[in-house]
Amino acid sequence: MLEAKGLHKYYLSRIRKNLFKIEKQEKHAAKNISLKMPKGKIIGVLGENGAGKTTLIKMLTTLLLPDKGQIVIDGVDINQNVRETRKKLNMIAGGERNIYWRLNALENLHYFGSLYKLPKQEIKNRSEILLKQFGLWEKRTIPVEQFSKGMKQRLQIAKGLINDPEYIFLDEPTLGLDVQIAKDLRVCIKELAEKENKGILLTTHYMAEAEELCDYIYIIEEGKIVLEGTKEVIFEKLSLTKQLVLHVHSESEPFLKEILEGITELYTVESDDEKVMVTIFSNVLTLQQGINYFNDSNVQIVHVSQVSPTLEDALIKVKTITREN
Repeated sequence: MLEAKGLHKYYLSRIRKNLFKIEKQEKHAAKNISLKMPKGKIIGVLGENGAGKTTLIKMLTTLLLPDKGQIVIDGVDINQNVRETRKKLNMIAGGERNIYWRLNALENLHYFGSLYKLPKQEIKNRSEILLKQFGLWEKRTIPVEQFSKGMKQRLQIAKGLINDPEYIFLDEPTLGLDVQIAKDLRVCIKELAEKENKGILLTTHYMAEAEELCDYIYIIEEGKIVLEGTKEVIFEKLSLTKQLVLHVHSESEPFLKEILEGITELYTVESDDEKVMVTIFSNVLTLQQGINYFNDSNVQIVHVSQVSPTLEDALIKVKTITREN
């Protein structure tokens, strides 16, 4: 397991007060961050731009030293032997950076494999396996600048696996990809965790992607973790519930209050000339139960749907709470 314990990181920024005066100001980019990254699990780190995600990843991958706190892998401080630590880590970034466009796919993997001091035969064998796994073997001698965006991203994943890392950091891995390519990539990420027992940390702005992939989530705001847990736990902590939304005929409106109070105190009623929209906030009332209850009360339903909370709702609520405090 990779574990961060009480990480802090400070920066000094210069702020010009007037033409002659520049004031130094301390910025707290990471505030007492602690998290766990077990093997075989996908851990999500979510937050707005500037929340501290990139600083955290740099510290976890030995690219940046924390000013305070400790990072350990299997009980050993990662900075005690940086070279050995880096053999267990790798990072895959979104977009089209971090590979050399004028080299071909094979040359890219050979180069990055050499940075890990891997034996030449091992680099050759792993390069062939990875390029075949990601459908790039037939294109291995073509310069990367001729690759499509999806092919470049698949090569970046292959590059991120060249040293067979135990822990992988995915920074916006599906950024700018077509829908099908992004879907295929998510399948690959799941397999890396479930079948190859890799520990994976994922940052993404696509909340549906985080909901689909992440086993556990940390929400970062202004350099500190403000909420953590499975998505279900996060929804519960924020009092985000499922919503049962029913449209009924307007003639039923006079009877709705009595009917609804027999179900729950958590509801809203909005009406116009033609219909009434009833929203019931409840995690215990199923769609069929709601339909049955209204039918038994002789209320004619025009349309009904059930809306579940999302991580996007959670981030918005966290932001609102942070501003209020």
